[in-house]
Amino acid sequence: MPMISTLAGGAFEPDLPKRLLAIAGEIREAGGRAFLVGGWVRDALLGKDCRDYDVEVYDIAQDELVPILKKYGRTNLVGKAFGVIHLAMKGLSLDFSFPRTESKVGYGHRGFVVHTDEKLSFKEAALRRDFTINAMGMELPELTLCDPYGGIDDLKKGLLRHVGPAFVEDSLRILRGVQFASRFALTLAPETVELCKTLSLADLSIERLFEEFKKWLLKPGKPSLGLRAFLDIRLNAFFPEVFPLHKSWDALGEMLDNMETVRRTLESEGKPLSDAQAMEFAFAAFLSGNPETSLKFLERITNETHLLKIVPQLVQAYNEIQFAVVNDAPTLRRLAVKLDGLKLLCLLVKCTPREFYASAGDMNFPENLWQAAADLDLLESAPQPYLTGKMLMDMGVKPGKQMGEIIKKSFELQLDGKIACTGDAIAWAKEHLV
Repeated sequence: MPMISTLAGGAFEPDLPKRLLAIAGEIREAGGRAFLVGGWVRDALLGKDCRDYDVEVYDIAQDELVPILKKYGRTNLVGKAFGVIHLAMKGLSLDFSFPRTESKVGYGHRGFVVHTDEKLSFKEAALRRDFTINAMGMELPELTLCDPYGGIDDLKKGLLRHVGPAFVEDSLRILRGVQFASRFALTLAPETVELCKTLSLADLSIERLFEEFKKWLLKPGKPSLGLRAFLDIRLNAFFPEVFPLHKSWDALGEMLDNMETVRRTLESEGKPLSDAQAMEFAFAAFLSGNPETSLKFLERITNETHLLKIVPQLVQAYNEIQFAVVNDAPTLRRLAVKLDGLKLLCLLVKCTPREFYASAGDMNFPENLWQAAADLDLLESAPQPYLTGKMLMDMGVKPGKQMGEIIKKSFELQLDGKIACTGDAIAWAKEHLV
C-alpha cells in the first residue's frame, strides 16, 4: 500500500480500497490516468483517513472507461452533463469524473454550461476549483502529488486562498470559506477576502445555505476561526440577525469554541447529544447574542421545525436567566417544561466565557445551575403531571373542560412544589372535587 508524507513530516498509510487501485492500474494500461482529488488529498496530507473517494480520469474517453468499471460493479451515468460515472460495488461506491471546464451563463448555482474534455491537463481542470487546498490531486496507484496552485504551502501557512477567477461563479464558495476556516484552522488570504466581499449570497437556496452553516457549526474544528472569516467577509451585513455576545465578537467566538469542546467531551464520555440536540445547541450558541432576531435568522436558512421552535426559546431563556434561579425550584421546573429539559440551557451557560460570570459576581454559576437541575431531575426531560385523566375518570370525572382545568391546576401546584407525588395529587383532587 502506498505511503504519504504528511505536512507534519510523518508517514501515513491511507485507507485505500484494493479494488480502486486495481481499477487505476487498468486505466493506466488503457493509456489513461486516474487522480484522487479534492478533500481526500487534503485530508491525507493532514494524516486523516477519508472515505470520500472522488476520482478524476484523464486521457481516456468515456466509452473506454465504462467497460473497465463494469468489470468491478454496476455503473450509472449519474451526471451526463458533468461527465460523472457512479460505480456501485459490494460494500463500496465510487465516483469517476472527467476533467471539465465551467462557464457561468445564468442566475444561481445551476446556471452553468459544463464542457468535459479528457485531454485537459490537471492544472487546467483544477483552475475551476474553489480553494488551493482543494485543487490538489494524487495520481493512482502510487499517490504521486500534483499541486499546481500551491495548496500544500497554503496548508502549511494556515491560509485559505482561492484558485482563480472562476471562484466568483458560485457564491456558495463564500460560506465554504467560512466552514473550511473553522474545520482546518485557516485564515482567509487578504485577496480572497476582498474577492468575497464583491459577491452576494442572495441567489442561493436556503437548503444550500443551511448545509454550510451546519458544516461550520457541527463538524470538528475551531468555530471561532469561521466567525473571523464570517466577519472579515462582512457577512454580518448580509445576516444582520447575528449579534456579538455581550457586545463582543471575541466573546461569541469563545462561546462557539467552548460549544465545540463541550460537544466533543460528551461524545468521548459516551454521552453524546442526539443529532437534533447537537444542532439546537450549536445554533443557540451562534445566535446567543440576541434572542429577538434568532427566529428571523433561522427562517432565512432552514425549514427544520425543531430548530425554529427550540432555538429561539433556548436563546431567550439563556439571556433571561438569573443567578438566583439555582435556589428557585419552581422557576427551574417551569423552564424545564418550556424547554423539555434543562440540559441544553445548562450547556449554553457552561459555554459562556468565564470572565462574564466572574465580573457579574458568581464564578461558579454554571456548575451550580447544572447541580440544581440534576438534583431536581430536570436535565434530560420536563416534569410530567402526577394527576392524569384516567385517575380523574376513576373518581367519576367525565372528560371535558373541568377535567382539563383540574389537571392544569394540579400541575401548577406540582411545579410549585406543593404537590410532591401521585398520592398528593390524588388527595388534592378528591378534596377539590368535594
